[in-house]
Amino acid sequence: MSDLTNEIVLRPRFHVSLRTDVEALKHSYDTLKKDGFLINRLDEHVFIKFRKADTNFWTPQLHLELSSYEQGVSNIRGVFGPNPTLWTFFMFLHFGVGTLFVILGIFAYSNHSLGKDITFLMVGMFFLVLLWFALYAFGRLGKSKGEGQMEQLKTLFRETIAGFQKI
Repeated sequence: MSDLTNEIVLRPRFHVSLRTDVEALKHSYDTLKKDGFLINRLDEHVFIKFRKADTNFWTPQLHLELSSYEQGVSNIRGVFGPNPTLWTFFMFLHFGVGTLFVILGIFAYSNHSLGKDITFLMVGMFFLVLLWFALYAFGRLGKSKGEGQMEQLKTLFRETIAGFQKI
């Protein structure tokens, strides 16, 4: 597993291949009991979260997808991210800002073609770009605040797969 060195990614991803049966992996997560963590498995999806007492606005969680495409080889794809509700709201804000930017751009082009003043529309587009950068900075701030807990999740993951041989 890489150490997630890509600094631009807000939701770091990783992939690990192990020489084991996927059922053994599922069983290892079904029997895993660790203080401070809630571990839920639904079919091939494992969700590792912190207990409610240890969470804050920026607390990350780890989503693992277990799969096997050949006998004796299992793949784990993992994604570190915030609470799904928070992530959906965050993406909704990005989509809203992008949509308003396009709408203002269309109005600015139409008004410019008609010879009307577009100063107000261009100022609005400029502020939307600033808002976009602010949202990005806000996301980066959240990622940096949750980095310690992300390391705890990564350590738990490594401890869980330590008994399996990597490919």
